[in-house]
Amino acid sequence: MLYNYYEIALLKSPLEPLTYSSMEDIKIGQKVSVPLQRRKKLLDGVVVKKVEKPSFKCILISEILNFNYDKKMLDTAKFISQYYVSSLGEALSLYTPFNEKFTNKNILEEFSCNIELSNTQEKALEFLNQNKTALLFANTGSGKTEIYIKAIENILNQNKQAILLMPEISLTPQMQKRLETVFGTSVAIWHSKIQKKKKETILQGLQEGSIKIIAGARSCLFLPYENLGLIVVDEEHDDSYKADNKPRLNVKDISIYLGSKYDIQIVLGSATPSISSFAKIPYIRIKETFFDTTKKIIYDEENLKLTNKIVNNIHTTLDKQKQVIVFLPTRANFKYQICADCSKSVECPFCSVSLSLHKYNKALMCHYCNYTQAIPTICPTCKTGTIKNYRLGTAEVKEQLRIMFPNRIIESFDRDSIKTDKILRKTLKDFNEQKIDILVGTQMLSKGHDYHNVTLAVILGIDSIFNMTSYKIREKALSLTLQIAGRSGRNGDGEVIIQTKNKEFFTEYIEQKDYEDFLKDELDCRADIYPPNIRLAKVVFSHSNGIIAKEKLDFYVQQVINQNDIELIGFKECAVFKIANKYRYEMLIRSKNIKKLLEFLHSIDSSIASIDMDTLH
Repeated sequence: MLYNYYEIALLKSPLEPLTYSSMEDIKIGQKVSVPLQRRKKLLDGVVVKKVEKPSFKCILISEILNFNYDKKMLDTAKFISQYYVSSLGEALSLYTPFNEKFTNKNILEEFSCNIELSNTQEKALEFLNQNKTALLFANTGSGKTEIYIKAIENILNQNKQAILLMPEISLTPQMQKRLETVFGTSVAIWHSKIQKKKKETILQGLQEGSIKIIAGARSCLFLPYENLGLIVVDEEHDDSYKADNKPRLNVKDISIYLGSKYDIQIVLGSATPSISSFAKIPYIRIKETFFDTTKKIIYDEENLKLTNKIVNNIHTTLDKQKQVIVFLPTRANFKYQICADCSKSVECPFCSVSLSLHKYNKALMCHYCNYTQAIPTICPTCKTGTIKNYRLGTAEVKEQLRIMFPNRIIESFDRDSIKTDKILRKTLKDFNEQKIDILVGTQMLSKGHDYHNVTLAVILGIDSIFNMTSYKIREKALSLTLQIAGRSGRNGDGEVIIQTKNKEFFTEYIEQKDYEDFLKDELDCRADIYPPNIRLAKVVFSHSNGIIAKEKLDFYVQQVINQNDIELIGFKECAVFKIANKYRYEMLIRSKNIKKLLEFLHSIDSSIASIDMDTLH
């Protein structure tokens, strides 16, 4: 019998490709099912290479499936596995493969939208078309969406496909409605909460040609496109484009990679672009907006709380039949529960973090491992002291406002309250129909929503960002403040109250200068110490035995010290030392030499190591 031999990358597995045999002639990229050691269940894998008969005995491939990964998918997965230090199987698991049951029916449509662009918007569109990868640096309210739609129309009329990427919660009904008004059933929305049956219908339409635009979150980029011509990355500054799980890729950066390798037009858009995009990509700036808006900035230098100044401004706004948004970075009622006697906080037994108070659920909850316990009446450490609450959260602010404004409708807009796409749609619809007077939320408030009747934005707790351990804290604090401030006065005069002890910083870059000035100043500050002029990577070692984690850290710290082109910035216990009963140590390294940095990262041979290339922290 004549056997063929193939290397198979096992999907979602950290293992390197394994060699299997088959009597069939299988094409590269085919999805197959294979056995592995003593596991009862077959594993899915992808044929990545045909090889000569090896010296060892090979197991047979069990089943050839009706799915395949094209050359672009395979090549990009190889790049992802190399750059973000993962296995090929982990990288390929990002993709939804082509279904061989579906064939392209070459459905041709002519699209013509009746959107008329201003002269400034026309110039911007022309700039985007002239530069294969370009940044649309456009102030809030300047009409980025109209430019996106025109760029998409142009690509679709070349019989190509388009992707519109948005940060997860920015998947608003508003954007869907605008796209469907122009492109009808050629548009599909894609994200994790869509039901399986709906996803199958979308994938069939995408392959057969009836669906030409996919709008949605990160996973949009990894669907089966026959002829992709355009990727738009809206709110390109948003950190949610960086994945938390392995491979820890940045979808924005992968989009730029695809654009350079496969002749795909890339449009990045933001009112507050990231420094890396600003520094490396041709950009066009739009400052003019459709509405003449006047922003009044008011500073409140108190610590995190609802002061008389804030409450009085909310009263005045509501009396004018206008709406209010209140931002703060912490959900739940309170972030910390601290004993009045011994000053110990009530911590999660599995993570070295304080439990957050959720009064509505009558519980304390860990926001890392989801551990939940009853609210203690006395301190669990000293057994005598009473527990006091510190650092306000969204739920508590909502509760306080409901007491102050009993005749007003006040709702939350955070991950605790917006758990489904249906609730998201209803909350935004009710707010835009003025059925809600005050919306209290976290960063979700800043994500590209249009609130046309909001004339007051209250920003609480922004100073907590300055306490984060990240080189991006100034950029993040200013960007977030401007994004939230931009939601007020979209249709006229607006007020923004910023509660901060850093008034000078915000005054300089919001009132005296602008965000472009900040980006230039920040580039000078970062020089060759932090990105974008240098590459940064973080390695975390975690284990249920803290000694083992520390020993691994110490070993690889010594390895870095012996390297010539790599610099060790620091090594220590992680800010959150324990998560889910595992002790965590980290080291931060940087280099201008990408090749040397990646060689070192790939040399880390430890199952307890977690590698984050181009870390944001």
